[in-house]
Formats: sequence, structure tokens, C-alpha cells
Amino acid sequence: MKQKRPKYMQIIDAAVVVIAENGYHQSQVSKIAKQAGVADGTIYLYFKNKEDILISLFKEKMGQFIERMETDIQKKPSAKEKLLLLIEEHFRMLAQNHHLALVTQLELRQSNLELRQKINEVLKGYLNMLESILTEGKKTGEFRQNLDVRLARQMVFGTIDETATTWVMNDQKYDLPALAENVHDLLLNGIHQS
Repeated sequence: MKQKRPKYMQIIDAAVVVIAENGYHQSQVSKIAKQAGVADGTIYLYFKNKEDILISLFKEKMGQFIERMETDIQKKPSAKEKLLLLIEEHFRMLAQNHHLALVTQLELRQSNLELRQKINEVLKGYLNMLESILTEGKKTGEFRQNLDVRLARQMVFGTIDETATTWVMNDQKYDLPALAENVHDLLLNGIHQS
């Protein structure tokens, strides 16, 4: 119920900006409250602490992305096209929200073990969606029959994630979505000479 209230999303969006600009450890709850335009105490009506805010913002933003992608990829007729769409939209989402890109690609990684476990829990939905694309491609013959789907899932996610992280580390100086087709091609065809 809390998640449906406008102030909840106001705080989430404010947290993205504050954490991106100050780093997770330097982002006091009071700064997030100020950015959201709410009293400090209001934050605690929605969140237990700063860690809860970080997990909630990742859960919220990733959840919205997964929900949209699950609908959009069904419109694509082949697993190859679904994979390309996933890569394009992942890159586009980050390119359209530079603060979110900083938070997801850098700030979420500097966290303690418990926090990382909670983040991995949120990532399961994304990884499951990716796994279903790979499984479909294997069934339809688009991908090779001996494909280790779980290993491929990790490699595909790792490639997408590292490409996005490198872009963030390079101050987002180039067009990330423009790399989607090359990433897709490398994932499908590798580096061998045909």
C-alpha cells in the first residue's frame, strides 16, 4: 500500500538523485528528504533506513523495467529479436536517466554482503526473463542445442552490465543505446571467423 502513495515514489526519485550526486555513504536521509520535499520523519513512514531506501529504489526501478519488458518482448516473433530488444531497452533506460545509471552501475556495488544478497534477489526477475529468452531460442533452433542456458544467461547479463558500467565510468560520453546491435551481434556470433 505504501508503494502506491505519491510520496513513496517522490522519495525513491529523490534518493536516486541524492545517491548519484553524493554517493551512497555520503547520502544522509535528511538530504533525501530535502530533495523529495518532505520532512525527515516522513521518510521513516515509508522506509526503515537508508539501506531500505536503496533496496526499494532498485526493486521499484528494476520492477518497472521487467514489467514493461515482459510485455514488450512478447510482441517480438523470435528469441533473437527479444534479446536485441532487451539489450536496447536496458541501455536506453540507463541513457535516459543518468542518475539511475550511476546508482545501479556504481553505488549498488559498494555495498555490504547483506545488501548485495537483497539486490541479487531483485535481479532474479531480470535473469529469469533472460533465461526464458535463451530457452525459447534453444527450443526454436535459433540458438544451438547444446547451449548451457544458465551459463549463457550469466554471460549475456555480464556483457550487458559491464558495457553499461564502462559507459558510466567514462562519464557517459558516448551513445550507449547505439552499442546494442554490436553487443547483440557479438553475443550471437562470438568472435570467430565464419
